[in-house]
Amino acid sequence: MPESLPIPTESKFNMSKKAALVLVLALIPLGAMATEADQPVVTFIELGSVNCIPCKMMQPVMKKAEAKYPGQVKVVFHDVWTPQGEPYGRQYKILGIPTQVFLDKNGKEYARHVGFFDFDSLEKVLKSGGVQ
Repeated sequence: MPESLPIPTESKFNMSKKAALVLVLALIPLGAMATEADQPVVTFIELGSVNCIPCKMMQPVMKKAEAKYPGQVKVVFHDVWTPQGEPYGRQYKILGIPTQVFLDKNGKEYARHVGFFDFDSLEKVLKSGGVQ
């Protein structure tokens, strides 16, 4: 999608601003605009480290969740032992790693778990958040 589409003015194209906006929106390719249907049902945030054994054990669980529920589950990983990931550990007030935080489609936390989380247990939490 172009970074900036000029909105034609009435004097330049002899149309109202509303008609010009409709024209500009019509030029945006289908699928380029996010809709509510595009939003994941659950965002699964994994706060851990690539150097932590239980965190490493979570990698296939996260991949399986994302693969089994494409479009419904968004998996986000933050390595809290790095300068880039450490602020997320503070933001979510984690006490240990790995920590899994589950957000509903409105971004509200509805579940949390600390430690390794097997797929069957994780799936129950995903379904309690609306994943089908």
